[in-house]
Amino acid sequence: MRKLLVIGAIAGLGYLVWREVAAERAERDLWNEVTDPIEA
Repeated sequence: MRKLLVIGAIAGLGYLVWREVAAERAERDLWNEVTDPIEA
């Protein structure tokens, strides 16, 4: 039972970290799109 709790906790933490990284990547992509130099 204890192993299951540890595995669940690790999986939960991994999910939270992945979600945070994905959000930062999306924000960075948005800023890159907004701040692209205008090409004429």
